Amino acid sequence: MREILPALGRWYGSGSPFGLATVVAVSRSAPRGPGAAMAVGPGDAALGSVSGGCVEGAVFELAKEVVASGEARLETFGYSDEDAFAAGLTCGGEITVLVRPVSAAADPSFGEVVASVAGHRPVVAATVVDGPAPRGATLAVWPGAVSGTLGTAGLDAAVVADARGELALGATGLRHYGPHGERREDAVTVFLHSFAPPPRMLVFGAIDFAAAVARIGAFLGYRVTVCDARPVFADPRRFPEDAEVVVAWPHRYLGATETDGRTVICVLTHDPRFDVPVLEAALRSEAAYIGVMGSRRTHDDRMAQLRGRGLTEAQLERLRSPIGLDLGARTPEEVAVSIAAEIVALRWGGSGAPLARTRGPIHHRP
Repeated sequence: MREILPALGRWYGSGSPFGLATVVAVSRSAPRGPGAAMAVGPGDAALGSVSGGCVEGAVFELAKEVVASGEARLETFGYSDEDAFAAGLTCGGEITVLVRPVSAAADPSFGEVVASVAGHRPVVAATVVDGPAPRGATLAVWPGAVSGTLGTAGLDAAVVADARGELALGATGLRHYGPHGERREDAVTVFLHSFAPPPRMLVFGAIDFAAAVARIGAFLGYRVTVCDARPVFADPRRFPEDAEVVVAWPHRYLGATETDGRTVICVLTHDPRFDVPVLEAALRSEAAYIGVMGSRRTHDDRMAQLRGRGLTEAQLERLRSPIGLDLGARTPEEVAVSIAAEIVALRWGGSGAPLARTRGPIHHRP
């Protein structure tokens, strides 16, 4: 949903009600995961996707119906070969979609959620999916604040506690409660949609390859920073508008920057004065991905220097060098695709092999 929130914020701010469909549960080989969303707004404008095209037509009609009726709907779509014109998933999976009307009256805190996501502030949107509580009722939860209600004080308290726990993990999914928030009951089903700040991509070395990597990193949803000690290269005009450009020695910047288990680090400096110190700092961090550009000979020299700095073999095994998957890439844009492919494969446990040569589920789960 994150990618369509800016447009939804504009609809909401203009007072135009719209229908919002959100995937709340999936099974088997579903094309989109929980949190995927589609919205239908003014002039029948449609944004987003819940299934990659399989059931969007049916969801479009449902969204218009809930806006007209003011009542939320819960629908499940699975595979069906009985009717060639019926809405169903071709992949054999199943998705459950909550479709609800959104307006200032129906969801007073929606604008605050949009603003928080835009400002990289963590927030959870909790929505009643099923049960005696009003379907579609919403509660927004921040680390230090709450807005809205799901119907009872007990239910609100239980959901707030769980939402803050899930926010720390960046988790999204269904939770079950009793009517007043009782644990180990399933009378009320609530969807907790976590909007943690986007993960960071740190690109060291402001070369032409860095501009391409920054563009694809932003496309994948990373908050991108490009860092180089040379002001002539670290010129914001050379990079996407949504990328932060910093003039600093890479290892000093990284040492003063918070990283976590979602952070991606790409070292493209091509200069041992810069890349060895920043790689030492990176390999001692919790970053999820650390890749460095260079030839195989450069790799051997670099590994020797890093061993000389006291890094262990376990730490060195984390280094993706040379960076990227073997796609035969040549241009900066092609190299950026190979780097992005390696990052995605590492995140989801993919092999990097052609799908035609693999067996089993296509969509990996974390």
